[in-house]
Amino acid sequence: QDYVWTGTLGLLASLGQALVIVFIAFFLLASGDHFRRKLVHLAGPTFAKRRLTVQTLDEIGAQVQRYLIVQVITSAVVGLTIWLAFWAVGLQHAAVWGATAFVLDFIPYVGATVLTASSGLLSFVQFGSVDMVLLVSGIALGVHTLSGNLLMPWLSSRSSRMNAVTVFIGVLAFGWLWGLWGLLLGVPILASVKAVCDRVDELKPVGELMGV
Repeated sequence: QDYVWTGTLGLLASLGQALVIVFIAFFLLASGDHFRRKLVHLAGPTFAKRRLTVQTLDEIGAQVQRYLIVQVITSAVVGLTIWLAFWAVGLQHAAVWGATAFVLDFIPYVGATVLTASSGLLSFVQFGSVDMVLLVSGIALGVHTLSGNLLMPWLSSRSSRMNAVTVFIGVLAFGWLWGLWGLLLGVPILASVKAVCDRVDELKPVGELMGV
């Protein structure tokens, strides 16, 4: 009962955090460019400062868009690899597993855990063999591990013009601070920080340190 209660509380906490994120995103989208105009106004009366603020905001938007594109590409590679690998070992509904892997790859660590456990369980139902369970689970875990630790950081560093060490350490730090949401938002936050550092004279050394 204690395990069930603890798991239920954890699930409710995660759902609550997700709901907060959804509401924040909704109100930000509903506000349009209100905050953008406010930031430009607060930048100062001179045209140069306002232009710098606009350029920084545009760069932040471009960085976030590039990150989302990288995430979609990485998830597509994971889904395609899982599909082909599961088809090669004879697992039923390999295409469905590939589509599932594509969706779950958007959730760092948790998605890989769910896919590994569920594919291992259903492979045992189909084959009745522990060896096949280990093989299928190993494939799922291996693909996600390589994607999350090699492919995603490398593509993110190229698209955001940040070095891979910065991306890797930053994602770990935000994950430690905010858990799952830190893992999801770590790269966009880092990219936004770098965009600001690149355009503020006092912070340019930090931007240079984060860059490739």
